[in-house]
Amino acid sequence: MTDVTAGRLSARETLARRCRALIGRRWFAVTVFTLILVNAGLLGLETYSGVAEDWHRWLRLAEHLCVAAFTVEILLRLAAHADRPADFFRDPWNLFDLAVVVSAFLPVVRENTTVLRLLRLARVLRTARFLPQLRIIMVAVVRSLPGTLSFLLVGALLLYVYAMIGWVFFARADPEHFGSIGRAVLTLFLLMTLDGIGDAVHGGLEVSRWSIVYYASYVLFASFVLVNVLIGVVITSLDEARDLEKAQQGGPEQPSSALRDRIATARRALDDLERELDLRHPPESGQPM
Repeated sequence: MTDVTAGRLSARETLARRCRALIGRRWFAVTVFTLILVNAGLLGLETYSGVAEDWHRWLRLAEHLCVAAFTVEILLRLAAHADRPADFFRDPWNLFDLAVVVSAFLPVVRENTTVLRLLRLARVLRTARFLPQLRIIMVAVVRSLPGTLSFLLVGALLLYVYAMIGWVFFARADPEHFGSIGRAVLTLFLLMTLDGIGDAVHGGLEVSRWSIVYYASYVLFASFVLVNVLIGVVITSLDEARDLEKAQQGGPEQPSSALRDRIATARRALDDLERELDLRHPPESGQPM
């Protein structure tokens, strides 16, 4: 390893160490979190036409300052991984932050007001980086998607079957709610929240006493069984997200930082030994370098 290469490695390690110490400070996280809230507040102010027209120039200036601050933040996070760039891209939150910041500089985004506002709205999601409980909930929602899709499939089948049964028995007596399969599905979907179930049961009893079996079984399956299954899926995913968060906080983060420092120290010691050996035993002119 040459002196130039060793110097470059040492400079990158020093830069990474200093930037890690900076972004690890509490005031840094509080500042970025405050900027995210300010950005969200500015976006909300623009919904008032009077404020947007009177303070247009100042709102644009504040938006540019927020973009500049977020750019500096992501550059500091990149610099904190100067000795190990691959680690930066392994963190999904880093990728999300980088995508949001880079998108702000794309001409396609800046020229489209709707896309630009959606991008600014996406910055609000960055608060999850600084709020562990919110991050756990977001991870739990993502991890529950496979189970939720299965729940939606079962729920759709249940709605369709009961809608067809309702259309067969109540289409003539109650065409407003069961006149077609679409109306029947909409009616049963609203009944899933038990809103208006009393009126529906009274209307069904005017047609047949057996309608009580229809509504009771539907409420049992839709409002109790399916909803409890969905709650179970979400709670299971929430427990998995908590375990994952604990593993990331207590396991890989701190040891990897300490390990990087030890490797950097070992590299510097090895470089010093190589230079000392070169000084004590310089290569002879006749020997190959």
